Amino acid sequence: MGKTKQRRAVLPISFESDLSMERPSKSKGSGSKNKSGKGKGWEYAALASIPLVLVLGNSMLIPVLPDMKRALDITQFQTSLTITLFSITAGIFIPIVGYLSDRYSRKAVIIPSLVVYGAAGILAGFGAVWESYPVIIAARAIQGLGAAGTAPIAMALVGDMYKGGTESQALGLIEASNGSGKVLSPIIGSLLALLFWYAAFFAFPAFCALSLVAVLLLIKEPDRKKKAPGLHKYLKDIGHILKQKGRWLITAFFAGSLALFILFGVLFYLSDILEKDPYKIDGVMKGLVLAIPLMGMVTTSYITGSVIKKNGLLMRWLMNIGLAIATAALTLTIFFRENIYVFIGLLTLSSIGTGLLLPCLNTMITGSVSKQERGMITSLYSSLRFIGVAFGPPLFGWLMGINDRYVFIMVAALSLLTLGLVFFLIKPDKHLQEASS
Repeated sequence: MGKTKQRRAVLPISFESDLSMERPSKSKGSGSKNKSGKGKGWEYAALASIPLVLVLGNSMLIPVLPDMKRALDITQFQTSLTITLFSITAGIFIPIVGYLSDRYSRKAVIIPSLVVYGAAGILAGFGAVWESYPVIIAARAIQGLGAAGTAPIAMALVGDMYKGGTESQALGLIEASNGSGKVLSPIIGSLLALLFWYAAFFAFPAFCALSLVAVLLLIKEPDRKKKAPGLHKYLKDIGHILKQKGRWLITAFFAGSLALFILFGVLFYLSDILEKDPYKIDGVMKGLVLAIPLMGMVTTSYITGSVIKKNGLLMRWLMNIGLAIATAALTLTIFFRENIYVFIGLLTLSSIGTGLLLPCLNTMITGSVSKQERGMITSLYSSLRFIGVAFGPPLFGWLMGINDRYVFIMVAALSLLTLGLVFFLIKPDKHLQEASS
């Protein structure tokens, strides 16, 4: 007995203490556990629309970036800034809106964010009509500000609304919706480009409007008895959380950021090479090819979120297996880049590994803190994910200019490093399933 206690004391993460403050409350605003299946389904759909909109605003542009480069006569680096500046702005502002959502309410942040996000899309569209690169870039930065208050806050809202297996299922759906957006985006972007290359900028606000209506009408945010304190005390509390749990939290943040860095970098790489010899794949067909690896991630994310519940031992297995699969697949791409069929297959396998990893990280991070700090912690996580997205395209573009092989040597090495960090530093309590039952 003494040995067991000693071993549990040194675990980098103890979920039993986290779950003690996350048990379902019987108060009026305790979430959606009493909703009918149909009512919960509508709630899920409204929640899933938020990350879907977030992804459409970025990924929908990837297939048209080569067209934008030609139309505006700009460099490859300037083209990549369309994605990078958006993501950097979002990454900077996410912690700020995270605090505001803890201090006030989730919907009070999500609703105006969707409005800003859609309106800036219209401005970017006019920038394209005027062939003004500075207007497009400025509009993309404003869109990044709006994006900061969407999916990251939705993740915290899911943690407020649901508990136990329902929470992990909803978070799996959020990740699957995020991935579905990445699957649909290249296809939608390619279809819209048949009209004119910048049509995606004008179409995007319509998606924002639909999500806005869904959030307003279908989501009832649970009451919170205790909200975030003043900024000084709040930052002190966050610092205490990071000091207490930083070893595994920072590792989880890094793993999520790396997954998105690789994903968007690979999409940027594929979008560029598919249009060149010997493939000459363009338009909708290119969008369909770009969607193939993402389908693996979407399907895996949803299944993973549905089965993990609060089983810490299962989460640890799935995270390590996922990273091992991704590392092996990315290593093999170094040698099989020239065969497009094998190459796409390996990227799909890597995406499946990502689909095993991300829902587990989401569930652990949202369950690691109480409601009044959840917005900031999930926002820090999302901020780093955005930074991963921001640096993917330009870094991949730079390495592509030197040698394509270096791209996949780099990502394989980073994936192996992440596997080592996750294996040694993230060890969920194996009794987590008992504690949550």
